[in-house]
Amino acid sequence: MRRREFIKGIAGPAMMWPLVGRAQQADGKAHVGVLGPSPDNELARIGYEAFTAELQKLGFSQGKNLQLDYRRTDQGMDLAVAAARELVAAKTSVIVAVGPEISLRAALAPNSGLPIVILAFNYDPIARGYVESLAHPGGNITGLFTRQPELAVKQLQLLVEAFPEKNQLGILWDDQTTEQFDSAEQEAQKNRLAMKSIKLISPPYDFEKAFRTAKENGVQILLVLSSPLFAPHNKEIADLAMRYQVPAMFTFKTYVEAGGLMSYGVDTEPLFRRGAAFVAKILRGGKAFDLPVEQASNFELTVNLKTAKAAGFTLPTSILLRANEVIE
Repeated sequence: MRRREFIKGIAGPAMMWPLVGRAQQADGKAHVGVLGPSPDNELARIGYEAFTAELQKLGFSQGKNLQLDYRRTDQGMDLAVAAARELVAAKTSVIVAVGPEISLRAALAPNSGLPIVILAFNYDPIARGYVESLAHPGGNITGLFTRQPELAVKQLQLLVEAFPEKNQLGILWDDQTTEQFDSAEQEAQKNRLAMKSIKLISPPYDFEKAFRTAKENGVQILLVLSSPLFAPHNKEIADLAMRYQVPAMFTFKTYVEAGGLMSYGVDTEPLFRRGAAFVAKILRGGKAFDLPVEQASNFELTVNLKTAKAAGFTLPTSILLRANEVIE
């Protein structure tokens, strides 16, 4: 699918389900608003495509019985809140808050009481008090999330397993990945690694400078955390890791497909498809507080063996055997 075609929306044959409750609008369509990174972001685009396709399978087809509107939240809080208010004013039935916490904060700002489905990355909605528990959300928010701090620990463990002889660790992070950084730092201390914090401040980020700093500080292995402000630059970051000859671990497979060495994280497409199921239930009359919040569990390890060979990195058999996908 071409990006332009996707952004315009998917329209195709689907069984027409009756819409109930607040989901039924004057135009006969269910109005769903998505707050998240721009569809120009490759990682977001892949997820949005899966989300839209799954809604169609579930009987909600864009342009027929569904009006699906996307609004960006990656240009700062003020614009994100303005986007949320636009969706509320357009009589949106459900808001989907995708990605970092700013998307959920923006969705809550109009105080509309609309049901919100989260596809949360980089924050824990339970720890931060947005929902009461997995089984009992307790309000108008439900959906799915990943515990990224725990994920950062596992990523570091895999990176150390892959390169046990290297003990100079660099961590590339920003304000949106603070909890991940804290967990990774603690794990680094447990493993007695010398650690260099490489924090990026004030976007647009200078990734070239960040890698140059890492090299000057003797960094031998690099953990790149899952900031949504990093994802649109996955090819640039992967290329820099290769140029500076530093083995890097990423969260998302898109980095590895772009030439990065390794990634360990959630397969985002099933997450977005599952999010579509939450939306479909609400459009048919379900209540957010009746739908338990789910924690993503579909983790995958991806290795780019072509990159490893080109860079002269030797990966142990234990890593290759555990990989869900090896790119050769």
